[in-house]
Amino acid sequence: MASIDNPNAGKQQPGERLTGHGAEWKDAKLSPQEARVATAWVEAKIDKRSMLTNKDRVEDVRDAMWQLEKDGEILVHRIQDEHQPVIAKTLYGWEKKIPIQQLWHHKSCGQCGNIPGYPTSLLWLMNKMNIRYLDETDQTSCTAWNYHGSGIGNVESLAAVFLRNFHQAYVASTAQGLPPGYYYPLVHCGTSFGNYKEIRGYLLRSAELRERVRKILGKLGRLVDGKLLIPEEIVHYSEWLHVMRREIKKHQVIDTSSVRATIHPACHVYKMVPEDAIYEDGILEGNRVAVSTGIIAELGCQVIDYSTWYDCCGFGFRHIISEREFTRSFAIDRKIRVAVEEANADMMIGHDTGCITTLDKNQWISRAAGKQTDLPIMADCQFAALACGADPYKIVQLHWHASPVERLMEQLGIDWPKAKAGFESYLKEIEAGKTPDRLYDPRLAITSGPGFRPLPPPQQAAAK
Repeated sequence: MASIDNPNAGKQQPGERLTGHGAEWKDAKLSPQEARVATAWVEAKIDKRSMLTNKDRVEDVRDAMWQLEKDGEILVHRIQDEHQPVIAKTLYGWEKKIPIQQLWHHKSCGQCGNIPGYPTSLLWLMNKMNIRYLDETDQTSCTAWNYHGSGIGNVESLAAVFLRNFHQAYVASTAQGLPPGYYYPLVHCGTSFGNYKEIRGYLLRSAELRERVRKILGKLGRLVDGKLLIPEEIVHYSEWLHVMRREIKKHQVIDTSSVRATIHPACHVYKMVPEDAIYEDGILEGNRVAVSTGIIAELGCQVIDYSTWYDCCGFGFRHIISEREFTRSFAIDRKIRVAVEEANADMMIGHDTGCITTLDKNQWISRAAGKQTDLPIMADCQFAALACGADPYKIVQLHWHASPVERLMEQLGIDWPKAKAGFESYLKEIEAGKTPDRLYDPRLAITSGPGFRPLPPPQQAAAK
């Protein structure tokens, strides 16, 4: 918008490059040797997690949470024995409860829209293991992409959405005649996971924020006895996958020992609120976040470390909007090409929506440099489902992926042409109006919504 004082303000000038990052973003003009020295310093510092652990004081916000509940300000949605929690250790050795039963699936807008095999693989694994869960329709996006990508959102709106969704997880079971809190929320998206943890911290530290969102939640009917409902733990699906990895291994039917796998840990999963991320001494000597690496190693793959493991995938929210070519070149040059040339990888595994999308969908840009680089990209739960015999097209839905996956399937001994032909026949049945097979009884996909129909007692028992 032009101002009265300067009519040219806000208008792009000849030769000007609009980045969306402000004038403070300037080229450091480092020589190649200086850039190498700078990068080497960063790699040396982060390799032993010093950037995450060398802090004077790290607060466990759960201490504040328990005190606020004692003071009568909030109500905590606890993980109960019926959720069969497994205790995991976080970065600082703190204990974190990971529920494995009676889960409320907090879906991901990016997964459902761009990588549908991501959530279906997770649900398929849970069906195979007789996990009680609810995949309901009454939920919203976390809106964190808007907040991080555009700056339009604010903490108050993020907090209201967070509390609204987790309240729904708490009360959803009542439509089935079950007590509140029967289901515990399991977050699918790494972005939502990091955002919710950060927002929970703000809520527990700020009385003003609690009061402002209490008014909003009150108007929505989303308070419990006049109190805000805060979850005891915020749990990501990759954490569930991690603590269940040995049980999943029991269902494995495909030998994966020939596969060289690299892992891309997502920034929102382990860099945001890093003290909450799970580490184990037996997984890459405890120097990397344990999720994804643990399940892939348990399934028998050769997990290969690589020098740029710490780097963002390139998505960066603001980058993908205002500097898309930066995102593409970063994904290729700092992640994909390194994994292929340095680690000789057969695939790269991740655990976040934006990361999988970025690394999978942007490999075509490597042709611009005259050196095409291809690497199969998928989520940890997709590969786990594949290893346990899930259909690569009906369930894992690899046809949605832009990176080539056929070579990897051949390496795993999967007859993908046959599977693809079967999938095409399946699509023709759907087109002809025939009822397709489903992941679960469709009535379980609706809870408190107006369309919910309770299951008869025998089926209700079977569903559990």
